[in-house]
Amino acid sequence: MDFQAIFDNFRTTVTEHYFDMNGRVGRAQFWYFVLAYVAFALAAGLLSVVTFLPLVGIFHLAMLLPSAGMGARRLQDIGRDGKLVWILIFAAFVSQLASVITWLGALSMGWFGFLVFGPSIALLWLLSLALFVAMVVLVYFWCQPGDRGSNAYGPPPPVFDAAKRVSPTP
Repeated sequence: MDFQAIFDNFRTTVTEHYFDMNGRVGRAQFWYFVLAYVAFALAAGLLSVVTFLPLVGIFHLAMLLPSAGMGARRLQDIGRDGKLVWILIFAAFVSQLASVITWLGALSMGWFGFLVFGPSIALLWLLSLALFVAMVVLVYFWCQPGDRGSNAYGPPPPVFDAAKRVSPTP
């Protein structure tokens, strides 16, 4: 495994396919992108602890569209509609928004806030459960092998080999 090839795959996806939802991407290329994403998120987390800056949030926000595009192209490789990735993004956004509203209300009003916002905490649990289910379903789809031939979303993607320094251009 060549780490430079994995980094080149990540860099190419972010720079050349920032929000590209057209075409297909293979399993290996997708999961090596996820590996690099997690490594950079961990690095941003360590830097956040040291610098007391919200670098993790900024990193995730900056990577939202490349991740959505990559996830959509992976779904299209198995013949599914790439728009399914928006279910996960929408559920995560609504869950985070409800969480912020609930905790701001509870912090500003004390225990009375928990009485007022108690039902929203139950809603927050339901939203978190929906987010978890959407995530599990999408990960299941992303693990499936792609269609062998051409499908409605284009020809098969090139095979990604992490041992080679030359990254594929999907």
